[in-house]
Formats: sequence, C-alpha cells, structure tokens
Amino acid sequence: MMFKTRLLIGLLASTLCFTMSYAEMPTPSNSHISTSNNQAISQTEIEQAQQAWGEAIVAIGKAYQDKADYKQVASEAIAKLYGYDEGKVLFKPTKAAEVEFRDSKDEALSYFVGGIDKEDHGFALQPWSKVRFQNDQVIINADTAEAMGLYFFTDANHNTETKVEYSFGYKRAKDGHLVIFLHHSSLPYNPPKAEHS
Repeated sequence: MMFKTRLLIGLLASTLCFTMSYAEMPTPSNSHISTSNNQAISQTEIEQAQQAWGEAIVAIGKAYQDKADYKQVASEAIAKLYGYDEGKVLFKPTKAAEVEFRDSKDEALSYFVGGIDKEDHGFALQPWSKVRFQNDQVIINADTAEAMGLYFFTDANHNTETKVEYSFGYKRAKDGHLVIFLHHSSLPYNPPKAEHS
C-alpha cells in the first residue's frame, strides 16, 4: 500500500511539473507574431507615411521622364502605401469626375499613371518635383489615425505650386507599417467671380 501511495504521489508530481513547464512554452501558432501591429500609431509615423507618399509621387514622375518603368514604380508604391491587400480602401482622388471612387488597386494605378478609366491622364506623370504636407488636424485612435490638411505639389516644369485639400486615414498593416485606408483629395472651392453691372 505504501509503495502504491509513493508511486501515485510521484506520478502526480511529474504531471504537475510537466504541466507548469508546458504552460510557460510559447505556442507555435503565435510565437512568431510581432507585437508591432498592436502599438499605438504615433504622430512621427504619420508624418513619415506622408513623406513616403510625396516621395512616391515624385519618383513615379521622374521614372516617366527618364523613360523607365514608371508603371512598375507606381504599382510598387501603391502596394506599399495603400491597404488594398489588407481590406477595403476608400479613395476619392482629386482629378476624378466620371469615376469618382477607386475601390481597387488597379483603379488607383489608373489614376496615378493612366490606364483603365479614360479620364485618367496620370496624376503622377505631371511630373511633380516636390510634395509637402501641412496637417491641420490629426486624430490618433487605438488602432487607426486620421489626418486632414493641405498638401502642396510643385510642378517640375514650371516650379509653380498647387494647393490641394486632403483627408487621410491610416492603419497598421500585418507587418506593422502604416497603410492608407482612406484618402480623399480635392481642390479648394473657387467661388464664381461676381459680375459688376
């Protein structure tokens, strides 16, 4: 009887030790997942995302001028900057009247370099030499952020600047970097000139 009791206590102790050790082990399903996409979005990240967007617009136009593969440059920029691979993207570009919204990656590409929609002449092919952002308001939520303000596009040929209004929404991609899920852009209202009698 004493032997059976000792054997039972030994088995229970072994089981308890194994259970405790197993509980401390990382599970295979989540041990490789980065926690970076759980971090709060920072103001600096938003500004970096805006700078990257502006640089991409300039790079597409430069590739076009240099007779390089500007469509590939644009396609890679859209894949990196916009969240089409993560879910829905709400994109209302500036120079779009007939097809106002660009729900797919291909439609976004058409807007920037021409293609699908006949009204698209390639916004990024202007070309532009510089894009600068001026945020009016930024709202940072738990897992998204929105920025509203003005961006200014410098024409590479004439060195003139065009002012455009924007609203951008950002979220974290699966790899942790920010992507655009909302982009609304428009030219400022230009009231008709009053007629003098």
